[in-house]
Formats: sequence, C-alpha cells, structure tokens
Amino acid sequence: MPPADARTDTDDLPRTATSPLPPADTGGDDTLDLHLSEELVALFAAGESTATTDGDLLDAVAAWGPTPTPVGSFQLVPARLDRDVTLISRWMNDPAVAAFWELAGPETVTADHISAQVGGDGRSVPCLGVLDSTPMSYFEIYRADLDPLARHYPARPHDTGIHLLLGSVADRGRGIGTTLLRAVADLVLGHRPRCTRVIAEPDLRNTPSVSAFLSAGFRFSAEVDLPDKRAALMVRDRALRHVL
Repeated sequence: MPPADARTDTDDLPRTATSPLPPADTGGDDTLDLHLSEELVALFAAGESTATTDGDLLDAVAAWGPTPTPVGSFQLVPARLDRDVTLISRWMNDPAVAAFWELAGPETVTADHISAQVGGDGRSVPCLGVLDSTPMSYFEIYRADLDPLARHYPARPHDTGIHLLLGSVADRGRGIGTTLLRAVADLVLGHRPRCTRVIAEPDLRNTPSVSAFLSAGFRFSAEVDLPDKRAALMVRDRALRHVL
C-alpha cells in the first residue's frame, strides 16, 4: 500500500497529535474489519483488468483534464521518472513530508517508489498536481479495493483512494490542501462512474491532514490498524457529492 498521507493543511484547526477526532460513524457498515487474502485481492485485480475495455483499472487518469477550483485551474498529470523524480524527491526530503511518507534520502528512494507504481498493474497512478501550470503537489490515485488496505476495512468494488502531499511550505495551512482534496475527489467521482466512495487513510498523528479531509467533505469512519501506522479511515460518499 502506498505510504501515509503527508501533511496537507487546515486553516485554524488544532495541529497537535493529541487533538481529539470526531466520533466514528458507527451507523453504517464500513466500520467493521474485513480480511481479504492476497489471492483474493489479486483475483479482483485480474478480473478488473479483463473486464475493462482498455485494461485501465483507474479509468484513464491522464485523460481527466483540468478542473476549475477557487485557487486556480488544477490538473492531475501522471508522473514520469525522467521529468519529475528530482522535484518529487526534493518534496519527500522536506521534514514535514518525510515524517509521514518516510521516503527521505537519495533520489533513488523516490525513483523506486514511483517506478513500482508506473511499472505495476495499474492499480495506483502517481501524479503531479499542477495548479495554473505549476507543479505544486504530489498525488497517488489508487484502487483501494485492490490494495492491501482492503484487508483492513469492508471494501466495496471500485473504492478509490487518495494520498496527497503539498510541495511548498507556503501552500500549507491556508486551505489549499482542502480545496485540492475536494477537487480530486470530484474528479474521481466524475470520471469513475462505478466508484461509489473515495477513501483515504491518513496517519492519526497527522492532525492537519485529517482536518483537511474533513473540511473537503470526507467523514471519519473508523480507526484502523495498518502494518505501518494507526490510520483514520476517511470516506467521501458519491451520494453526498452535491450536498457537502
């Protein structure tokens, strides 16, 4: 599974790791634990690849195009090693990012992380977030239902996950992360008609990230124990897309 979400942003919300989270939504069926075997996850992936006409598990992220936001025109551009690894590696070595992504170090560390996705089966697409023609963030759009994460929550077919980091310190703490999370969730739901939920699992210690997801229309569903962290399972439902 891709690493934890790095620091996004929030405006005036508390930023301490001890800040309480809102009560979990226990009224639905997505707060239970479900364990899927590696074989079953692989079977889902194989079946999806066969079922789609173009073999694209994420419905052609590269073709989603730009979308207007209150802070400018935003677009997800799939990452290329030859063009983007130096920039993304620099972001990964920012201490605020490294604390949660754990990809600090030489450029090869970031290159290996991106290569595993670019050369994989298509269940995760690493992207630059480009705002008004300027690369300023890094996203991973991934099939949560085909990810090892699916063993830790009751996944639904086509659940789509988001990881995010903001590259510049100047873009943090003023609502940009919240705006981009909302825009990307809308892109997912707009271009993936079979997806009913957008999922995220930021580290519980990353209070600004959790707050940004909440402000972007996600709800806190549950705490989940993942191999490398205790995470907040965040969910944005298609049914509430035009309400929140």
